[in-house]
Amino acid sequence: MTTSAAEFIALDERWSTHNYHPLPVVIAEADGAWVTDVEGRRYLDFLSAYSALNFGHRHPALVAAAQEQLGRVTLTSRAFHHDQLGAFCRELAELTGTEMVLPMNSGAEAVESALKVARKWAYEVKGVPDGQAEIVVAGSNFHGRTTTIISFSTDESARAGFGPYTPGFTVVKYGDAAALRDAITERTAAVLLEPIQGEAGVLVPPEGYLAEARRVCDEAGTLLIADEIQSGLARTGTLLALEPSGVRADLYTLGKALGGGILPLSAVVGRRDVLGVLKPGEHGSTFGGNPLACAVGRAVIKLLSTGEFQERSVRLGARMHARLGELVGHGLAEVRGRGLWAGIDITPGGLSGREACEALATKGLLAKETHGATLRLAPPLVISEADLDRGLDILEEVLAG
Repeated sequence: MTTSAAEFIALDERWSTHNYHPLPVVIAEADGAWVTDVEGRRYLDFLSAYSALNFGHRHPALVAAAQEQLGRVTLTSRAFHHDQLGAFCRELAELTGTEMVLPMNSGAEAVESALKVARKWAYEVKGVPDGQAEIVVAGSNFHGRTTTIISFSTDESARAGFGPYTPGFTVVKYGDAAALRDAITERTAAVLLEPIQGEAGVLVPPEGYLAEARRVCDEAGTLLIADEIQSGLARTGTLLALEPSGVRADLYTLGKALGGGILPLSAVVGRRDVLGVLKPGEHGSTFGGNPLACAVGRAVIKLLSTGEFQERSVRLGARMHARLGELVGHGLAEVRGRGLWAGIDITPGGLSGREACEALATKGLLAKETHGATLRLAPPLVISEADLDRGLDILEEVLAG
């Protein structure tokens, strides 16, 4: 019988594809901001499954919603109606201030769906010649792992070896409003942006950039698509990370936390006249909008509608960023982010990102590196002040050597 962490890791290495390089921690139980491994060691979770666990592990309201729905019906396919879909779509549209919802499963599926919708809208509404629609995207982006999405990635580790690549995309520097403006043509269907780039290291764009993106899209009659899969649903202190810019997108992609950390659930939400270009048979998903996912999603929406988690992100995020700011010059070179989300760069010559994460894990803190010496910190929004401080104390200790 497999019992030790080493045995479980060996089992994974033997039988699972090596498309990840996880830390040597084997989690068996979890609750709130804490996880426990197969040998009984406890860790604070400062990754939150890349923001999929904004409400922590096994939030009681979300578990209860899943359990209740499990006792009724879990899947019908979209060949039939069910009693959760319409309510989920209405509640999500009302929460986000949008008009129509297209439910899917993974974040990548939501992005792919938004791209398809934007192209169809360009042909049917904007009048772009068939097959000539273009999408403008930002460099250093992360929108998923499908063949089309990695075609416009600038991360060679995600892209190399998977060609030929899907045409129809123009890549410009993130944060460069002039480059964005110059890239838009009469064939541009949409501009796709992350309001804050997560995988790139929690990069916050320059002041005014997102407002200028909205302005140039309006001027050109082009859609603006905001990818809020990591940044949305209270992670940055507002429901959507685009809100502080004072602009609205035509379409938003949502995912990760929308499924409550229980199951995959994503959606494209936005204007009715844009999403309305889809007709029966033109797009679909067997599991998209299934009863179980919708029930959990409705419970997530209920949590977000109180504003509690947005407030916690603001308050705890200010506490976290104040502590991290004190570490600049003392192990950290730079800190970025908003709300309870941060990208931190370790001082050159210090630990690599991987080494830092391994050292943190030995002391009971889980985080994950990205792009060399950069770490992403995203504690669950349910974390207590004491546990947040405890995690930051461990980080300070590791950086001090």
